[in-house]
Amino acid sequence: MRVAFVQMNSEFGRPEINIEKAIAMMKSKPADLYVLPELFNSGYVFISHQEVANLAEPAGEGRTFAAMSEFTRTNNCAVIYGFPEKAQEGFYNSSLFIDNKGNYKPYRKIHLYFEEKSYFLPGNLPFEVFTYHDARIGMMICFDWIFPEAARCLALSGADIICHPANLVLPYCQNAMITRSIENHVFTITANRIGEENRGGQGLKFTGKSQITDCQGNVIYRASDNKEDIYVADIDIEKAKDKKINDFNDLWHDRRVEYYHSLGEN
Repeated sequence: MRVAFVQMNSEFGRPEINIEKAIAMMKSKPADLYVLPELFNSGYVFISHQEVANLAEPAGEGRTFAAMSEFTRTNNCAVIYGFPEKAQEGFYNSSLFIDNKGNYKPYRKIHLYFEEKSYFLPGNLPFEVFTYHDARIGMMICFDWIFPEAARCLALSGADIICHPANLVLPYCQNAMITRSIENHVFTITANRIGEENRGGQGLKFTGKSQITDCQGNVIYRASDNKEDIYVADIDIEKAKDKKINDFNDLWHDRRVEYYHSLGEN
């Protein structure tokens, strides 16, 4: 299976430009599955609820969904992209998987970071795993990385690949995702953005270094911290289905769940 990340710099409030750029980058390198950054179409640093309302789209609707539907259909592929989602009860920082047949799955960010809490509701959908091209795929978004439970829930549900749209500003995530791959024996794809946003007195610099890791924690490829990039990797998803470390140890069989159940209950 050919999987790819797209590392790009988004212009805040210019979805038409951001969508056009992402599609042009994807067209340059064929793949079965592309992962785009968190909130790639809108930008990240919101300074009013009205901005969120103006840029948000319902899952399965809107200009971004229409453009990605057309791209996946004509290029026989799937895309996962981050976007601000409009729902009846409010707004979510979400990602959406869409394939060439029009099938789509949303995920709403469970662990909100920093001022996201002022504009988005915490995600209320479970970590879900679904099948595409015989691969079992799960999604998490940006700050979900710091909670190992997120990746573990996806892996225990059968994920072979964890797709991770991000707008990272802390310096730790890329190395932490190596650990997530090792401890769950899964492939991970972190699609981060680059550049800076300075709005309303708040300035953030994004760390780039998008990467694909294999199920043993080897970094197949890591991008730079300041250049737009797209990278395609050929991966063997069957390797993620074997949780054996050696003849005596298996990541799943060796779990002592009888000692885990009380964690966090106090």
